[in-house]
Amino acid sequence: MDPQWLDWAKRLQAIAQSGFTYTKDHYDVERYEAVQRIAAEMLAAGTAAKVIEPIADLLSREKGYATPKVDVRAAVIHDDRILLVKETTDGGWSLPGGWADVGDVPSHAVEREVREESGYEVRAVKLAALLDRNLHGHPYFPYHAYKLFFLCELVGGKATQSYETDGVGFFAGDALPPLSLTRVVPAQIALMFEHHRRPEIPTTFD
Repeated sequence: MDPQWLDWAKRLQAIAQSGFTYTKDHYDVERYEAVQRIAAEMLAAGTAAKVIEPIADLLSREKGYATPKVDVRAAVIHDDRILLVKETTDGGWSLPGGWADVGDVPSHAVEREVREESGYEVRAVKLAALLDRNLHGHPYFPYHAYKLFFLCELVGGKATQSYETDGVGFFAGDALPPLSLTRVVPAQIALMFEHHRRPEIPTTFD
């Protein structure tokens, strides 16, 4: 769960972002700018950032009514091993996936992510979990996000690296490589194995 300072900063940013969307009053805009600046200062202080401006710029780019972002992840389990890709950004391994795009059907989004990041063709067969990122031990993150985990069936393709990944492989649950904890934590992979072995259990959700 997020520390209190991060929760406050995210909530202030959401108030400011939504306020910008609906207000037409110049003075209200100035107030929301001040609220957003406070959120940036809190994030900078909490993360020991030396410069506030990059964080303030990042927050100012968020437009429209503030809602959680949606991250889709694929659990492709074959011969009791799960497909992971090695992320170029941090060198950790993760379930294939990423942010859903506007206009995406969730199941199509996760199938596309697998194809682009690993080279494999899959079919989404079950929404295994819908989780609040804040509640599952991920490192701190400036946005609120929901994570959708799909069980996917392997239907073709071959291991292929991409500009986002420099490794592709299947791993046993008790022999996982170092994970990209920003994207996935060990308990979530264990949960995917449980759903694979017990397909009758309902979707897990927060």
